[in-house]
Amino acid sequence: MINLSFGTAVRFGDGARKTLPAVLAQAGIKRPLFVTDKGVMAAGVFTQAIEALADAASLPVFTDVPVNPTEAAAVAGAASYKAQHCDGVVGIGGGAALDLAKAVAILATNEPPLWNYCNRHAAPRDIRNPPPLILMPTTAGTGSEVGRSAVIVFDNGIKAGVRCPEIVTMAICDPELTVALPPSITATTGMDALAHCIETFCSPAINPPADAIALDGMKRIFDHIERAVADGRDKEARWNMMMGSVEGAMCFQKGMGAVHALSHPLGALGHHHGTLNAILLPHVLAYNLQALDGKAALIAQRAGLQNERQLPQAMAGLTARIGIPARLRDLGVPQSALDGIAAAALEDNAHKTNPRPLDKSDYNAILQSAY
Repeated sequence: MINLSFGTAVRFGDGARKTLPAVLAQAGIKRPLFVTDKGVMAAGVFTQAIEALADAASLPVFTDVPVNPTEAAAVAGAASYKAQHCDGVVGIGGGAALDLAKAVAILATNEPPLWNYCNRHAAPRDIRNPPPLILMPTTAGTGSEVGRSAVIVFDNGIKAGVRCPEIVTMAICDPELTVALPPSITATTGMDALAHCIETFCSPAINPPADAIALDGMKRIFDHIERAVADGRDKEARWNMMMGSVEGAMCFQKGMGAVHALSHPLGALGHHHGTLNAILLPHVLAYNLQALDGKAALIAQRAGLQNERQLPQAMAGLTARIGIPARLRDLGVPQSALDGIAAAALEDNAHKTNPRPLDKSDYNAILQSAY
C-alpha cells in the first residue's frame, strides 16, 4: 500500500508576497504573530515580505529565532502569541524561522513540553486545533513551508522532528524575497535543497510521483545554483532554486538517508544544517553508490555527468566552487565528538530509509572521511 500526499497549498511566483492580505483574510487571521529572525529584519526582507499589509506596523513580531530552532524558543514564542492576543502565526525567513513558527503554532493551543509531540517520543501526542499558519520562505533551502515536520533542538539535546503535515494553512513562495541573500547563504541553503532531492530520490520507499518531482528539483538546482551564487539578481536562477527547494521538501514523505541522519546530531551542536549536508553529501553518495542501481545514472544525467561514478567527486567539486568548506574540521567540529554522532545517527529517523544499511562503524567511516 502506497500513501501519496502533496497536500500543502502553495502560492508561487515573483510578487506572490502581495497576496498576503488576501491569504490572511481567507484564513480568518486578524492579528497574526510574525515569527522571523533578526537577520531577515536587518536585511529589509521582512519589510519587503509584508509590504502589502496596511496595518503591519501595529502587529507583533517575534524575532528570537536561533540558528537551529529550540524548544525553549518555541515556548517563548507561544507565550508571546498568547500575551499579544493573536489569532494566527506567519513565519517569514529561512528554515529556522519557519520550523519555529510551526512549533509556536503547536504550543499556542497544545500544552508543553514540545517533546511530547516529537516523532522520537515513545508515544507522541496528537496536535489539536492549532491556529492558522502562513509560511513565507526567504531562502531556497529547507522547503519547510511544505515539509511534513518542524525540526527542533529539544531541551534534552536531541535534534528531531515534530510531525505536523497538515499544520500549514498556506505557503507563499516568492523568489523575489531571496534576491538579497548573500552568496554564502545562497550556496549552503541551495545545497540543502539539493540534498533533499537526492536523498529522497535514493530512498527505497516506492513513490513514483515523488521520484519524478525529486528528479525535476535536482535538475533545476544543478542548472541554477552556481548562477544564483554568482549573481543574486538573476531572477531566473532564483525562481528555479526556490522551485527546486519546494520540490525537494514535497518528497520528504519518502524519507531521507545518512546525510540527514548525521547532520541532525551535528546540527544539535550548533552547526548550520545546509553546510553540514553539503560536506556530507559526497561521502554518503560514495558509500551508497553500489546500492543505487539505475538511480545513480539518473542523478548523474541531471548533473550533466557521463558516468555515475563521477558523482561523489562532482558533488565535492560543486561544493568547492560555491565556497562551502570541504571538511567537518573546517567548521570546528571536534574529532572527539564523532563517535557519539555515529551512535546518534542510528537513532535518527532518516537512518531508516538510507538505500544501503549502515551500522555504527559505517557511520564512523563516513564521518572520518568527511573530517
